[in-house]
Amino acid sequence: MTYPGAIHRDSGEEVKRQSLTADRLDFLFATRLLPCPYLPGKTERKIVVALADDRAGDEYKRLIGAGYRRSGAIAYRPACPTCRACIPVRLPIAGFTPSKSLRRVASANKDLDARILPPEATADHFDLFTRYQDGRHGGGEMADMDFAEYRALVEDSPVTTRVAEFRDSSGTLMAVCLFDELAESLSAIYTFFEPSVNRRSLGSFMILWLAKHGLETGKRYLYLGFWIEKCAKMAYKARFRPLEMLDRGVWRRML
Repeated sequence: MTYPGAIHRDSGEEVKRQSLTADRLDFLFATRLLPCPYLPGKTERKIVVALADDRAGDEYKRLIGAGYRRSGAIAYRPACPTCRACIPVRLPIAGFTPSKSLRRVASANKDLDARILPPEATADHFDLFTRYQDGRHGGGEMADMDFAEYRALVEDSPVTTRVAEFRDSSGTLMAVCLFDELAESLSAIYTFFEPSVNRRSLGSFMILWLAKHGLETGKRYLYLGFWIEKCAKMAYKARFRPLEMLDRGVWRRML
């Protein structure tokens, strides 16, 4: 799967080597400059590296600890020329205690039945994904994805990936969470939910569920992607404490 936004190798764009905490890795290329989907008036660029099938798990462990995310068979991180707003964040699972408001979220969703499934694209999941994009991210980079592209998002993975689905007592699909399982951590790849239901706070609920699942399976960290202080879409991540941020190659307590 190609990360949204065409990737090319124009002179000056190709990245041969890039510092990765204390180590160094060879990278393939960078994406071209594109409008930032989070901050108006900004542009974004990402450094991209392929995950080799025969050692993807070990590579991914190193990369995710250095602030990278996965999309299909690649890992990427922001490398924007004039902006450092995207901050990698993770939740230390054993130290997490839900706040009173998060306990209310858990209570509001106690009727939901969760099932962990193999990473397979289904028609009902895609239908919910499409409604979610239309309702919450109209005009976004994923809003026009067709079923083949959605299938690649779910199924094109060289590491252990799962799908968690959440249904109410009538069997209605309410939410879906795509996540990766590493030896010591979980990584939330993408979540989507019924956009017409606000009272449940389903986005926050799925993080609560991931933290609980991580605790039950002996994981140390839950990686939550990037947090952007001035982006309202990212604000919910600050509800989860203690949150850690990657600061100049070192994970530090943020909240």
